[in-house]
Amino acid sequence: MRSSLGCPRPMHFALTEEQRMIQQLAREFAQQEIAPLSAQHDREQSFPLPVHAKALELGLLNIAMPAEFGGAGLGALEVALVTEQLCRACLGIGTALCVNALAAEPILLAGTSEQKQAWLPRLAAGEFASFALTEPGAGSDAAGIRSTAVREGDDYVLNGSKMWISNASLASFFVVFAKTDPAAGHKGISAFVVERNSPGLTVGEPLGKLGQRAAPTCEVFFDGVRVPAQQRLGAEGEGFAIAMRTFDQSRPMVAAFGLGLVQCCIDEALPYATERKSMGQRLIDHQAVAHHLAEMQIRLEASRLLTYQSAWLADQGQRNTLQASVAKAYSSDAAMWAATQAIQVLGGMGYSTEYPVEKLFRDAKVLQIYEGTSEIQRSIIAREMERGMASGA
Repeated sequence: MRSSLGCPRPMHFALTEEQRMIQQLAREFAQQEIAPLSAQHDREQSFPLPVHAKALELGLLNIAMPAEFGGAGLGALEVALVTEQLCRACLGIGTALCVNALAAEPILLAGTSEQKQAWLPRLAAGEFASFALTEPGAGSDAAGIRSTAVREGDDYVLNGSKMWISNASLASFFVVFAKTDPAAGHKGISAFVVERNSPGLTVGEPLGKLGQRAAPTCEVFFDGVRVPAQQRLGAEGEGFAIAMRTFDQSRPMVAAFGLGLVQCCIDEALPYATERKSMGQRLIDHQAVAHHLAEMQIRLEASRLLTYQSAWLADQGQRNTLQASVAKAYSSDAAMWAATQAIQVLGGMGYSTEYPVEKLFRDAKVLQIYEGTSEIQRSIIAREMERGMASGA
């Protein structure tokens, strides 16, 4: 079918039957296995390993990993669909379940066939891995990392530390970014796969956090860690490019973290507003409250379309840097706003630990910080806008 201008019309908004099935499977799993544990593991600051085992058994993990390595062989859109549902039940547990994909992506993007075969099946078998880029003095400024990797014969010797590394306490190996040429800025960064049992590698205790307490994050220290050269991903100096390409793939997933949380805010605030009465009327009959709820839905729908679009572009092999940053920034900001308004709708009950919305508020904030802050996303968007103008796009 063509428009009146004679242009093809390939745009579709409907999910395939397979996509609807995996979305429903994830929703049922999240409701039955994650939601009942959310408050407990937030209080205990612990991750429920049996939930990981069940999700793995059902095929809800390693979704984008090729089937030859034990994954489902699907795409970024299916990852977003599953992630949204898991994080709707608990952002902390959902995050910990999903971020193995972040560690797998650099291996998929830059690994040799031997490297892929060495590490990816281990993730499919249930092991954890961590993506180790952030440092105490280099968060948003990834090019400013100070960890070093010095070549000595057939090995590299790693020294330095990493901070806020997701699932580090559970990981059996790490994808580590370090400077092989400190004078070359971002062009001097290289990427390595480092086994957890490497002498000189230590992992700190899980860090205390405001929210997402069920998802462990730790410091990781490298003190003369020897890494065989064959465990370097790509060529020397390609690490920064590998990390940025990884983010293009992973940011739709992180945007879906926000989708799940916004939906959960609606799940909590809407029933309360229809049952609770004030001044002789249900809360939802007060225009101010109704408009808060309507705005939640508006931001959810916009976030969902942006997230699915950025994932779809990745699956088509198209450049999605702009769209991934737009989706990540918008859904993160929407999540923080929705969590704030959910507390407002519930009033004093929203501030109480008896209701889950105070946890939603705590969980939401870090979405505006990790995987590139909302400010960094806007800088990327502006750069991509300028690039598009220069190319005449």
